[in-house]
Parts: sequence; structure tokens; C-alpha cells
Amino acid sequence: MNKKFSIVIAGGGSTFTPGIVAMLLENLDRFPIRQIKFYDNLESRQKQIGDACEILIREKAPEIKFVQTTDPETAFTDVDFVMAHIRVGLYAMREKDEKIPLKYGVVGQETCGPGGIAYGMRSIGGVLELVDYMEKYSPDAWMLNYSNPAAIVAEATRRLKPNSKIINICDMPISIMDRMAKILELESTSELEISYFGLNHFGWWTEIHDKAGKDLMPQLKEYVAQHGYSLPSEIKEGQHVDASWLETFAKAKETYEIDPERLPNTYLQYYFFPEDMVAHTDPQHTRANQVMEGREKHVFGMCNAITAAGSTDNNPVEIDEHASYIVDLARALGMNTGERFLLIVPNDGAVSNFDETAMVEVPCVVGKNGPQAITQGKIPQFQKGLMEQQVSVEKLVVDAWIEGSYQKLWQALSLSRTVPNLRVAKEILDDLIEANQEFWPALK
Repeated sequence: MNKKFSIVIAGGGSTFTPGIVAMLLENLDRFPIRQIKFYDNLESRQKQIGDACEILIREKAPEIKFVQTTDPETAFTDVDFVMAHIRVGLYAMREKDEKIPLKYGVVGQETCGPGGIAYGMRSIGGVLELVDYMEKYSPDAWMLNYSNPAAIVAEATRRLKPNSKIINICDMPISIMDRMAKILELESTSELEISYFGLNHFGWWTEIHDKAGKDLMPQLKEYVAQHGYSLPSEIKEGQHVDASWLETFAKAKETYEIDPERLPNTYLQYYFFPEDMVAHTDPQHTRANQVMEGREKHVFGMCNAITAAGSTDNNPVEIDEHASYIVDLARALGMNTGERFLLIVPNDGAVSNFDETAMVEVPCVVGKNGPQAITQGKIPQFQKGLMEQQVSVEKLVVDAWIEGSYQKLWQALSLSRTVPNLRVAKEILDDLIEANQEFWPALK
């Protein structure tokens, strides 16, 4: 197949964009590209990233046409794939998502609990707008959406854009599986065959085999029971990883204990141990502050230096190998490879004893017609009960966005396992409404 693909990265001003571009350029032999476009509604922010990436593309693959624009028609015309990773409100609003709940002793996190609900209320409109642009200007394109919070965005697109060619994906399970592969001393996650069920940031691995069919779960269970998902190098040598992530991967040891038959997603820590999460968080200096002071400054500084020098020689762009699944997924759609991916899709019987309309995260086979979920059968009562509560939170958030309903959003907050009671839910909600006047639909 000689086709070369055209891509628009929606969220061109994201700090993750340079690493994704570097990853795309590294994989041109597997996924040929003729055009890369950046689209963002903040021109000054995108320009800093875009000017540096233009130099990178010119150095590595000068035959690829590069465009950066704030005009939807220019961005979305003549594209095969929309790679969407937008953050409505930027990190300034993430900071509020985290700090407002913490005022009330509640988990402050960007995708879980009240912070995730607030972010979801901002993201729904932004993602729907991108879908509209894609369908207007390139109706045959696929959108690979990894904008957070994926669970709420996926429910909104299922309900409001049911026939759209959009696939919602999350890299957290891939990150955990990368650790599993290292623990097992395998070369990569491509050597793992998995069974998994859940909601986004709310799931469990039930089976893991290698390509020869060997059951790897006993070895992994024994390891996780002792160390969580901490890597041997982190345990023995203190390998440098962000401290909050080290704690997260180690915490899986405790999360695992409630059901030693299955291996948990790390995000379950926020629902099983909300008090611990609050106790380990500085309410004046949250993860958003760490990112703004660290990653944002580093990436924009690097990009500005590249642009000033006209070269990446002294400022190499780090390849985001972790995002290579994006290329694999695009290849599966564009080249009909039939590969397996863990995706967020309508249940439709994939989990046989669960809400048919829920957006579940399960393994899927992907070809030119999109994902086909692999049936995971019945799930245990413990997980079923947890998931029913959480999926109701997600559905109520989308109800609230569609209907402009204060009551539905209050109900959503009250159902979250991270929120202790109705009164605290209401106090947090009122503060979030005040902070999000620019972004949320009016609630009544």
C-alpha cells in the first residue's frame, strides 16, 4: 500500500505535541505521512510549538507539508486522521479542578471525582466542536481522541454523535502494561495478550499471556502483591521518576489486595483510598503547579530555543515512544491490520451483565471499519457494583451538560466515591460553577 496520510493534531499548542510529532517522524516507514497540520484556538501558544516542530519536520522529513492554523476549514480539510488532545481552560483551570475540592478535604484530581467532573463539563463542547469540523470538511476521516476526561467525553460523543467516526483512547493502561512487560523482562507490550474490563481509569486485567500462550498472571500477581507496579530499578536503585507517580505505582499493592484474582488500574486508588490521596496532596501546590513549573516551562523553553537557533541540534526533541500506540491505531484503521487495542467503546454486550449503553474499556480488534469489541463475559458483583455507580456519575454529568441541570450535576458529584456527603457535594459544586462561568453551560 503506497498511500501517504494527512493528519491534523487538534491541540497543536499542547506540551505533548512535539513528542508526538517526533514519534510520527520516527515511524514513517510503518505509517507514511504526506501532511501534518496543527490546529489550536490559541495562536500564540501554538506558534511557539509549531515553529519548532516545523524545523524538526524540515530536518527529518522535508517532503512532509506542514501547516499550523487557527482556521477550522484550513485545518480539517483534506485529512485522514484527527489526533485530538485538547485541554479546555489550560492548566490554569486544572489547578482550580484540583484545589477547589481539596478545600473541602476531597480528592483534587484532573480526571477523578469533582475535578474530573468539572473538566468533563468543559471538554464536552470542545470535543463536539472538533467532531463537527471533521465531519464538515473531511467526512471520511477518523478522530483518535485522547482528550481527557475520556470517560465523560466518550459518553457525550456516544449520545450526541452516535454515528461519528471517533475512537476514544487512553494511555494509562498502556503505561501500566509497559511496566508489566519490564517486570516480566519482555521487550515490549506487543508481547502481551490481555483480557481487561472496566470504565476508563476504572478497570482490571483478568488474563495476561505471552504470544506462545504462557499464563503470565501468576508471576505478575506475586510481584504486584509485594511491590505494586514499581519497577525493580525504582525499588533497588531509586531510579528518577516523578515522586507522585512513584507513589501511584507503589499504591497498586494495596489496591490489588481487595481482589487478588485481578490486576487493577492505578487510578482506582482515588476511589478506594480518597483520604490517603488528600493526605498526600499539598492543597496549595498540586499536580497542576508541578506541571506548569516543570513540563510547560521545559517544553516551551526548548521550542523557543529551537526556533531561535533554526535547528534542533542542541535541543533534540524527545520522541514520545509511549504514544506509539497512536500510530498503531491509525495504521489499523488506514491499513486494515486487524490489531488489538484497549479502547473505550459502547458496551453492546462486551460485558454481558452490565449496562448495554455504558462506554466500557475493553480489548478490541481494529480494521478499516473501526473497532470490534472482544466479549469479556460476565464480571464479578464487586466490580459490577463499583462500575454501575461510576458509570452513573458519567451519565449524569452528560445529562447535566445537555439539560443545563444543576440538580443532575449535584447528583453526579454526590454519587462519586470520592465525595463524602450531599452537603460537601453542593459546596464544591457551587465553587466550581463560579470558577467555570466562562466554560460551562448555564445551570438552572
